[in-house]
Amino acid sequence: MTIEVRELSATDYDAWLVLWNGYLDFYSENLPEGLTDLSWQRIINPEFNLHGLGAFEDGNLLGIVHFNFQNSTISVNGFVLLEDLFVSSAARGKGVGRKLIDAVKARAQAAGCSRLYWDTDRTNETARRLYDTYVQEAGKVQYRLKLL
Repeated sequence: MTIEVRELSATDYDAWLVLWNGYLDFYSENLPEGLTDLSWQRIINPEFNLHGLGAFEDGNLLGIVHFNFQNSTISVNGFVLLEDLFVSSAARGKGVGRKLIDAVKARAQAAGCSRLYWDTDRTNETARRLYDTYVQEAGKVQYRLKLL
């Protein structure tokens, strides 16, 4: 399996949407109308701090990752938040997720960032098996205060 990881472009929308909807279904997310389109426009806008990469094999999109750069009071060049990672069910276990994480890691290192971080549900055992090969859980507890 030869996998190419590259930035998502406007022509990838239809394939991205299939994976994005899979991601939303997995997490039982129902987004407000228009938010998916807004997110896509942000991802492909080089001026906006939301980036998207895709893992492709023979032109077929197998997985996606979204990330952004964050300022920090404890780091000169900040951190990178890996926000969303999703691999098609047919491609899971074939190294696609690892290639996507490694691509984000490389971009974070190139920018001089001191940390790459992400979170997942405690029950997401499949993803956690991959994540645990990078680093052990940080032991942090995340609190979410809904504002809207």
